[in-house]
Amino acid sequence: MLILVTGATGKVGQHFIARLLDDSRFSKARIRALCHNRMRPETERVEVTRGSIADRETVAKALAGITHVVHLATCKETRADVMDVTVKGLFWLLEHFRISATARQFILIGGDAGIGHFYYRHQAPITETTPHQAYPGCYALSKVLEEVMLEQFGIQYGLNGCCLRAPWIMEKDDFKFTLSFGDDVFGGPDWKTLVPRADAERYARDGTVPLLHDADGRPLKRNFVHVEDLVSAILSAIDNPRTKGQLFNVCMDRPVDYGEVAAYLARTRGLGSIDIASQFHSNWMDNSKAKYLLNWSPVYDLEMLIDSAWGYERSEEDPRIVWYPG
Repeated sequence: MLILVTGATGKVGQHFIARLLDDSRFSKARIRALCHNRMRPETERVEVTRGSIADRETVAKALAGITHVVHLATCKETRADVMDVTVKGLFWLLEHFRISATARQFILIGGDAGIGHFYYRHQAPITETTPHQAYPGCYALSKVLEEVMLEQFGIQYGLNGCCLRAPWIMEKDDFKFTLSFGDDVFGGPDWKTLVPRADAERYARDGTVPLLHDADGRPLKRNFVHVEDLVSAILSAIDNPRTKGQLFNVCMDRPVDYGEVAAYLARTRGLGSIDIASQFHSNWMDNSKAKYLLNWSPVYDLEMLIDSAWGYERSEEDPRIVWYPG
């Protein structure tokens, strides 16, 4: 087993490689890490190649002798690169994979941006049959195009591929910083822009968290997944005969409810909260299919997500860096 991992130095890539190398089920597996801007060290079981998946020769070289692909590389809201990386890059990966004599399985990590996450109202839980609905911007569009391209290669050529669709992926202290009123906020909304500046500065000092409300005035429900649970799902998908041509929602059992977050932080850490109105919509991703076909279940619930984020202590060798815009 020789697995090509794109985006190997990212959050999911690093966790996936570490977990696979420690898993006795994959004791003979080797990794080929395709890196672009950042590199990682080579080991006896991990070889590294450098280049962009937008370059056909790089892709052909990276896929030589490969049995599996775990495709993680993406580029968020980077308009100058997004089509080259997420569309042309995936096309070259699929083209060379389908003609390879050694290729066995292609696993794509998709995102709930492809169904609009909280930008659109859903009258029922979001399943794998929910129509694609990209929200404004290039990233969400790219996630739609990725899923459709993989699906069509399966139809056109019988390619053995599957997509694990993940919502916002958390690790370490990520979730804590998604709720920051400071400049260190992770992702969006950018809370400090939604309140007066002096209030934002005070909230940042005090650790006050936003209690986001949806368009109906209720605490917003938004989907998350911890990176450890996502990696578990990827490992469960490898060489699983039930995955061919399938799309799976891989997320927590329940969406994060901002009201429940505020109440739990008040009860356990004495932190205050402030109501924030929005026109976003609550939604609920249904992970039943992944549970059934992958025999997988998430470990992280709301309390574990919060406790792990607030309890995480960074070392000097582990600075908090956000590598992508958007």
